Amino acid sequence: MKAAGVILAAGRGSRMKALTEAHPKCLVELAGKPLLRWQLAALREAGLERILVVRGYAAHCLQGDFETVENPHWASSNMVSSLLCADAFARDAFSRGADRLVVSYSDIVYHPDHVRALLACKMDIAITFDTLWESLWRLRFEDPLLDAETFRQENGFLMEIGGKPRSLEEIQGQYMGLLSFTLKGWETLSGICAESGDAVSRMDMTGLLRLLLCRSIPVGVAPVAGKWCEADSAADLRAYENALAGGRWSHDWRQ
Repeated sequence: MKAAGVILAAGRGSRMKALTEAHPKCLVELAGKPLLRWQLAALREAGLERILVVRGYAAHCLQGDFETVENPHWASSNMVSSLLCADAFARDAFSRGADRLVVSYSDIVYHPDHVRALLACKMDIAITFDTLWESLWRLRFEDPLLDAETFRQENGFLMEIGGKPRSLEEIQGQYMGLLSFTLKGWETLSGICAESGDAVSRMDMTGLLRLLLCRSIPVGVAPVAGKWCEADSAADLRAYENALAGGRWSHDWRQ
């Protein structure tokens, strides 16, 4: 299967505080490498040759062995707006024979097998979710329910996402920030966003997924078990470094 990739790296990551004063969040280091380098390595190991990075904050810092595009409104828009900045790249990739477009947040690290799981999904729009999410959230938060979101799937289809859970039973997994689209899926996304007008600038990715469900547009889900993490703060980075130093860890993406 031929695929291209997009990394959404326009935001600053203000919760990193001083760590992102001079460069974007994706250049913060974890386990000896910038987050961006882990993402590029995983995507390429899964077979993606062409990768676009959507830039915004401190854009000049993001240069290298990848293509780039700017989100000039990064400070006043959300992640869906950054994704739409990749439209020309996506359509060109599809026109050149790509079967799927893989989209990655820039503040996560993950095993190449998670990308392969997305590529193997037959749905036009698909996401990965972590079935071992609870141990990761307990590492980051005293009460995992304070940050976790509802997630429910049936027979490989997303049924619910993004609500405020009242119990762990409402959470079958956690969405990770990895998505993929076929050309049909990308056109569906583009159409929904066009219909939404100015609301797109305020929409995050979970909100977009909820909107797709409200429109009865199917979203496939690919389960994975650990081997990834999300770096949202300096405390997250310290927690992960400690977990890695402690020996075998279920969410070590390097294994």
